[in-house]
Amino acid sequence: MAYTGSLIALVCGAIWGTVVMLVTGVTLTLVTGEVAVPQVGAAALAGALHGFVLVWRGSARRDLNAHVGAALIAFVVVTAFSLAAPFALPLDVVPLWQGVGIFVFLGALGFANAICLKGVPLKAMSRYDREVVYIRVLKGLGFVVFTILVALPFYVMVMTSLKSQQQLLANPLDLSIDLSQGVTSLFRSYVELFTKYNFGTYLMVSAVVSVATVILTLLFSVPGAYAVSRLRFPGRALLSRSVLLIYMVPAIVLVIPLYAVFSQLGLRNSLTGLLIVYPATTIPVALYMLQGYFRGLPAELEEAGLMDGLSRIGVILKITLPLSLPALASVSLYVFMIAWNEFLFAFMFLDDPDIFTLSRGVVALNSSEVPRQHLMAGAVIATVPVLGIFLWFERFLVQGLTAGSVKG
Repeated sequence: MAYTGSLIALVCGAIWGTVVMLVTGVTLTLVTGEVAVPQVGAAALAGALHGFVLVWRGSARRDLNAHVGAALIAFVVVTAFSLAAPFALPLDVVPLWQGVGIFVFLGALGFANAICLKGVPLKAMSRYDREVVYIRVLKGLGFVVFTILVALPFYVMVMTSLKSQQQLLANPLDLSIDLSQGVTSLFRSYVELFTKYNFGTYLMVSAVVSVATVILTLLFSVPGAYAVSRLRFPGRALLSRSVLLIYMVPAIVLVIPLYAVFSQLGLRNSLTGLLIVYPATTIPVALYMLQGYFRGLPAELEEAGLMDGLSRIGVILKITLPLSLPALASVSLYVFMIAWNEFLFAFMFLDDPDIFTLSRGVVALNSSEVPRQHLMAGAVIATVPVLGIFLWFERFLVQGLTAGSVKG
């Protein structure tokens, strides 16, 4: 069977019309609280015609008229075949949001079809060209699914934290926000967390523990990684390969004996105990990441420093570490996130609310005496700082993780 570009365009457009309409309809329901029922059949037909028009007019030439014409045809089709109700809602119900939804539907459909059908001709296509289109579609669908899996829980968490107890009891599935209630009422849960539930202390404790864990981890992992990558000693290869074996033992297996030992030593219910356990769990991965980066640095630079009279420690401080800032930044970020989000050891070792870490404090809110929106607000407070730090330093994390992966 000869697959033509027109057939590929129809199928691709139908797929994206269906997917975009479903996502847009669900988003409209979450934002407005009105139950939207996306008209999938009309959207699939509109998407198919949209894709066909793009291929027919030659979207590879980036013809603006082709995109505008395809969007107009898709709009007419989805409106006509859904009887002017693409979301199964009357036009007088949230008309502004419905208009925004249609605009988003057309824009996302146009973008998806333009990317997937770029360079597709109307005539018969080779197997290679067809597979390129298939891969584009699959990558796009994977991106959509991944985005939904990441964004939807966070959206539910944020919207729930901005509601009152009465609103949650009236309709727990209504995730819309009434902006007319004012800023004070909207952020009441966050204010009460800091005024009634001691969340300021939890934030401070988590920050101190996380930063201290990063410092302790670097103090031990930098010399260890340098020794493994540069010095020659018996067992170096074995140490380099077995440094991650600790992660073969589940944390739940270690926590029970550690709990017994720390109770006897008086380290339970103290931050000192956490600052012993946390670096012990982060040093192996930090050492593994840093040794790969150190091996990628030119050894001639360090040899030149030694010839100029620097000691080995001086070489590390003045040559190796300045050249390793991307790796150090990525290791620091990775260790900070582990310490910030760690829950099991904090849950087992800490009983005093005055020294709770943030993750331990959030779990303390999970009770029948605490409103559900306060628990969600606590989860948002625990998530946003580390998310912001990760997005800010993401380029260092990628550079540090890939460093040392290529030899030569």
